Amino acid sequence: MGIDIHPLRPDEVTAAGEATAAAYREFVPPDDPGGWEDYLVRVADVGARAERALVVVAEEDGKILGTVTVELEDRIVGGHPREPLAPGEAHVRMLGVTPDARRRGVARMLMDACIDAARRAGKRRITLGTTERMDGARRLYEAMGFRRGPDQVFDDGFRLLTYELAL
Repeated sequence: MGIDIHPLRPDEVTAAGEATAAAYREFVPPDDPGGWEDYLVRVADVGARAERALVVVAEEDGKILGTVTVELEDRIVGGHPREPLAPGEAHVRMLGVTPDARRRGVARMLMDACIDAARRAGKRRITLGTTERMDGARRLYEAMGFRRGPDQVFDDGFRLLTYELAL
């Protein structure tokens, strides 16, 4: 049957959340004081994100392989405070592919779905943030033509590497 890329369905919320958290679990530092564990709870809450944004899933034979969230109109509440979306901007968040499904093109398929959704919504650019530790994600974004922007550093010292793609 192949990999099916589609918007999150209500019956997939739990499995999609588990898959997304599994994708991010490897980034929890061994000496984590709890910040990453708290973040994994937010990452797994795809149902809440789907109330304000588009959540896209990759599914194969009934198993969720990965998810991504794209903000098309509003920001998702939670985490570090961020500026509202600029006119013409879509923003990608929380792309994650389960470890056992990596290196099969799933992340690229999910990103292509975000780009298609942004174009259909009339957006002129798509932005995202990632961390230095997420090497595979950075390589993917750069291979897809995303260009680095200025780092975004929050009050607590957390740093996001920003990327943008003109549509």
